Amino acid sequence: MSNNDILEKLKIIVTPYAQEKSALENFGEETDFINDLQVNSANLVDVVLDVEDEFNIEIDNDSMDGMLTAGDAREIIQRKLAGE
Repeated sequence: MSNNDILEKLKIIVTPYAQEKSALENFGEETDFINDLQVNSANLVDVVLDVEDEFNIEIDNDSMDGMLTAGDAREIIQRKLAGE
């Protein structure tokens, strides 16, 4: 799965939780879930659960703590898909 495919799916997943919808227009590797999209911490858990469902992976707590930007999330998803 390409980087762009993962980022597109991530954008779809985070859209319902983003308080700052205008930030979705420039969604990319550097997009910060909390600072740019203003996703609150409770909804970040929902994002992780949705990512797990969408990609059929399991994200451990350490990985979840490192999911601050879309790029971070993409890297974690790619590692999990590769079986790491």
